[in-house]
Amino acid sequence: MRFNEKELIFLSRQPSERAAELGMKRPKKGDVVKKRLVKLVVNFLFYFRTDEEEPLGALLLEQCRVEREDDQAFSIAFLDEAERKYVFECDSQEQCSEWIDSITQASYEFMRKNLILYRTEIHRMTGKDPLEQYGISDETRFQVNCALPPIPKES
Repeated sequence: MRFNEKELIFLSRQPSERAAELGMKRPKKGDVVKKRLVKLVVNFLFYFRTDEEEPLGALLLEQCRVEREDDQAFSIAFLDEAERKYVFECDSQEQCSEWIDSITQASYEFMRKNLILYRTEIHRMTGKDPLEQYGISDETRFQVNCALPPIPKES
């Protein structure tokens, strides 16, 4: 997936599903916990210095695992680099649980699984495909037993 800096900055300024000042420790050796404004926008987790508008960085929340570290901390590790963890410290156990739930539900994978689950359940109950009413063609609709169709290559 390609992004450019302007697109990410624009996205970081959009309304967030969740935002708070959290302690954050990046996976670099010797890194210490620093207060950061952390903002969840769609499936990106942006982090900012608390006094700046432009993000220091962004984590694309795909192919990652979110785990509770202790009562008030959680971590994010990416499947291809499981030993490297970003650790976030919250103000309370409740806030920590809310962040874990929000991040888990933000991924495309989670949304796709839910779409398939609900689509299958609706079809089972009504005998109708709920996507047909929107005129979604067979080629582009999510298939329960198949992967997504290939994305056409740019010329």
